[in-house]
Amino acid sequence: MGHQTLKSRVREDFIAKYSYILQKSSGDKVEVASVVRNILEGILSQPRGPLKQEERDNIINELVDEFSGFGPIEKLMMDPDITEIMINGTQNVYVEKHGKKILTNIKFDSDQQLMYIVQKILAPTRRRVDELSPYTDVCLQDGSRVNIIIPPLALDGPTITIRKFLKKIVKAEDLIELGTFDRRMADFLIACIKGKVNMVFAGATGSGKTTTVGVLSGYIGNDERTITIEDTAELHLAQDHVVRLETKPANIEGKGEITIRDIFRNTLRMRPQRIILGEIRGAEALDMLQAMCSGHNGALSVIHANTPSEVLHRLETMILMSGIPITLEAIHRQIAASLHLIIQQDQLADGSRKITRITQVNGLKNGWVNLEDIFYYEISNVVEDGKVYGVFKTTGVEPAFYPLFAKRGVSLSKEIFKKD
Repeated sequence: MGHQTLKSRVREDFIAKYSYILQKSSGDKVEVASVVRNILEGILSQPRGPLKQEERDNIINELVDEFSGFGPIEKLMMDPDITEIMINGTQNVYVEKHGKKILTNIKFDSDQQLMYIVQKILAPTRRRVDELSPYTDVCLQDGSRVNIIIPPLALDGPTITIRKFLKKIVKAEDLIELGTFDRRMADFLIACIKGKVNMVFAGATGSGKTTTVGVLSGYIGNDERTITIEDTAELHLAQDHVVRLETKPANIEGKGEITIRDIFRNTLRMRPQRIILGEIRGAEALDMLQAMCSGHNGALSVIHANTPSEVLHRLETMILMSGIPITLEAIHRQIAASLHLIIQQDQLADGSRKITRITQVNGLKNGWVNLEDIFYYEISNVVEDGKVYGVFKTTGVEPAFYPLFAKRGVSLSKEIFKKD
């Protein structure tokens, strides 16, 4: 009997008799692994024809990985240099390492084995994947983000995308070391958090927005009541007083969907001192701006956009598309009155992630929102292998909201804004 047939027979035996052990899989991995190993050794020691010790160990190791961890991709999950794992069906597994995408030699035995891993990822969450709802997003216990989409939508088999959560990025110093921003920008942004400046973090997918928001939110006062609203709870704040809220997809009958906007409105009745909005996608844009205007200071939110002016266009479009009767002029007045700062983050050609612009919203100019860069990243050259060299610079513009710092007891020297 071939290795694979034997392996799948043992897998079926195990799942049939011992699946209750796997329900505990959210428990201690090591503990689950040792129990699984004992049972598998028992199953495999039954006389089934001569099995070489080495082959037996291989099957046991592969199945232990599968039952206590994530099977063939367990090693990738453990590798700290891998930032993203992309499983396109059973035969193609890609990873992102140091900003570059590489095809690995990892393969799955079958769609069943891949679906088993999908179920394992979903087990501790409230989400599910089946023919009726063939895709979903979840967060693993370690904070990694997972998107799953299965046939009939995914034509080449179950497709899983895992954006790994990097534990080592927790303080502003970690981002300075990675070259995401420099000391001056860090000091400025931390002062903005403490001074309760209203900020929007913008960038494309994978530019590192969530990481930056996570790090900076660490500088919110420990006693401030902070409420996070997300589609999939990804932000893990270290503060004591945090309430985490998550949207709810519609059920099988298409009922019961709860959107960011629904939750946001409820949040305003929860006495928040800080609101962190995982991502602005629709009508909640106007609710958010109105809340900022009406005294909810220090709000942080994320938006998909490639430049600060695109942030404004996206906010306009979202508000107009929501069917709320409001003129463009009024939208601009609202943005100018509520939003202070846009932080633009990009992933550059060499895979590095940088804050490329920190831009203030400074009132209206001829009825349009007036944007002014305070800091920016200037690329000096890109070497053949794609490595990008550049420097962080100041424009010499002083933020119009500078008086907020003193008012809220935050000291920040004006020296920091001197033109380079």
